[in-house]
Amino acid sequence: MNIGFIGLGNMGGPMAANLAKAGHAVTGFDLTAPCPEGVTRADSAAAAAKGADVVITMLPNGAILRAVAADVIPAMQAGAVLCDCSTVDVDSARAVAEQAAAAGLGALDAPVSGGTGGATNGTLTFMVGGTEAAFATVKPLFDIMGQKAVHCGDAGAGQSAKICNNMILGVTMIATCEAFALADKLGLDRGKMFDVVSTSSGASWSINAYCPAPGVGPTTPADNGYKPGFAAELMLKDLRLSQQAADSADADTPMGQLATALYTQFVEAENGRGMDFSAMLPRFEARGRQD
Repeated sequence: MNIGFIGLGNMGGPMAANLAKAGHAVTGFDLTAPCPEGVTRADSAAAAAKGADVVITMLPNGAILRAVAADVIPAMQAGAVLCDCSTVDVDSARAVAEQAAAAGLGALDAPVSGGTGGATNGTLTFMVGGTEAAFATVKPLFDIMGQKAVHCGDAGAGQSAKICNNMILGVTMIATCEAFALADKLGLDRGKMFDVVSTSSGASWSINAYCPAPGVGPTTPADNGYKPGFAAELMLKDLRLSQQAADSADADTPMGQLATALYTQFVEAENGRGMDFSAMLPRFEARGRQD
């Protein structure tokens, strides 16, 4: 296929490179990031989109997505698909899908899970909203960039799935870090703690696959000084999106609200910015009982 790829940063760059390695003709655009090997650089987002069968975007937020969509949709050929892989608010995803449909284009919201490692290794998971026809068009590209793509429903469903998943992740990571800090203060060996919890009712992805305690379980960012695999500020972004969606849907999410408040404090008032989201563990270790 002819592919336009807009947003070539830490996630988009490796994704575009994998498509090029697989033999697709990829034209890319980014305001600052360089083009990866095999990707032809365009002078603008609209130029990258011109003549493309699929245009993929990987952008920081919904406002930028709306601006880019307004620029590229008029440049896209009829029948092409605009596939946004950013994590943005549900309202922006749906608004862009409506704009694309009005121009005779397909549209997908397809946020990802798997981080920069998944982008590089082609092992991302895509959560996809949009029509069956648009999903079928882009599915071969998802198969190159990732290990799984789930068609979650109509426009906005992919973003809905992503923020619900990451709300669970934020809450369970906080609970896991609290429990390890408590276990430490009770004198429980961390290895024994991991062996029990990872095979018992407290098991979760946060402990089994991404344990926040260094030297315990599989290798994680905790074993690398909490340098981010998934940065705390990105977790905060996703938690805020979850609460924005909860407000819009009139949903009661008290644990999501509390997780958002804790990561806000960690990132904006403490030392969490630039650290992995699992660095909540040393935060709790350094604190005593709060009144």
